Amino acid sequence: MEGVEMQFGRYYEEFEVGAVYRHWPGKTVTEYDDHLFCLLTMNHHPLHIDAHYAETSTHFKRNVVVGNYIYSILLGMSVPDVSGKAIANLEVESLRHVAPTFHGDTIYGETTVLDKRESESKPDRGVVSVETRGYKQDGTLVCVFRRRVMVPKKEFAGPEQPSFPEPKPSA
Repeated sequence: MEGVEMQFGRYYEEFEVGAVYRHWPGKTVTEYDDHLFCLLTMNHHPLHIDAHYAETSTHFKRNVVVGNYIYSILLGMSVPDVSGKAIANLEVESLRHVAPTFHGDTIYGETTVLDKRESESKPDRGVVSVETRGYKQDGTLVCVFRRRVMVPKKEFAGPEQPSFPEPKPSA
């Protein structure tokens, strides 16, 4: 029985300026996710981890999810559509947190291809510029970032799934 090929990332030739990739599924942000990310990154701002502080000392009246976690979720969501074949992530050109995200919100993302150009120094690759936007479940825009990714050209690429093991018959 033949396996079904799944796309993970794109080659340079597969990107079209103006194309929009909707990333699915979304991710519901839990209090645990947010607090773990804060602890791992040593961001101990009470707005993110102290419910009493957030309720009594901020206009939000509840914890706000740390913005870099939202960015990280969106970046991760975009990998299968954008950078799964990347040689390198070259640059995050801009990053804006537009609205707050709270525990229980679900994040969805989409990426638009803004530009692409062949490498000037190496003929086996090109650079793709994209913008990723993150939305809450109600359609509120929460995060926008632009980045540049170096990707291979198809004619120079290796095997699609080089690490997939050869199945052995069961005994």
